[in-house]
Amino acid sequence: MALPSPAGIAKPRLHLLFNHKRASSSVTCCSYNGRSSEPEDGAASSMDAADWRSFRAKLVLKEQYAKSVNPAAAAMPSKPPAKIADKWAHPLMEPEKGCLLIATEKLDGSHIFERTVILLLSAGVLGPVGVILNRPSLMSIKEAQSIFAETDIAGAFSGRPLFFGGPLEECFFLLGPREAGADDVVGRTGLFDEVMPGLHYGTRESVGCAAELVKRGVASVRDFRFFDGFCGWEREQLRDEVNAGLWRVAACSPSVLRLTSVVKSGLWEEVQELVGKRRVW
Repeated sequence: MALPSPAGIAKPRLHLLFNHKRASSSVTCCSYNGRSSEPEDGAASSMDAADWRSFRAKLVLKEQYAKSVNPAAAAMPSKPPAKIADKWAHPLMEPEKGCLLIATEKLDGSHIFERTVILLLSAGVLGPVGVILNRPSLMSIKEAQSIFAETDIAGAFSGRPLFFGGPLEECFFLLGPREAGADDVVGRTGLFDEVMPGLHYGTRESVGCAAELVKRGVASVRDFRFFDGFCGWEREQLRDEVNAGLWRVAACSPSVLRLTSVVKSGLWEEVQELVGKRRVW
């Protein structure tokens, strides 16, 4: 069986992979003053997105539970449950930004992708991009300074762990996730790209902005995790791999992605269990 072809893509340029508009060049770390760079309803937009993801999860998980108890009840209209668990995950038919790609047994034996959990950062028409969450390296940022040459990452983040993000060459970092209901100051700066409410990502070019936010107390060093490398697919390539049974696709709550969950060796098993659960509320 052929391995997934992210490993065969040679060093694509990031500006060709990401199909979205960057933040205005007038919004910089140096000019950031702690106030929102967006209209005041920007926070409401993020909350709407969070509510949409949670509402969909409630509907999906309610239907799963109804079918497991009484298959006929699944067709009966009823209100979704009032509360959903802090950690949840449910299957998706197709990949989307912010989803998880969970390696199936068909990837057993693959040195890179066996039992990996990949977070999809972007699902633009020019090709999905993601990072492997559960491959911590044996190095810290300080010990891998050559990877981050010409950036100020070593000074601000020298003690942070470094993860192997994938076989393609680029540096990424995740910022968050932050607690539900917390004021999303980082999101309102417009400096980083949002994966889901409370979770953002950046690249080598925005490390300086990340360090500046830490210096100004907007974010904590502990909010960041760094990745050497990433995974990328051509436009239809990932869909073909999902259809071939290489990946299981799932939506998840931001709490699943907290660093305390990711660094332990059992993330793959935990996500599989969450996707398989029926009653979570």
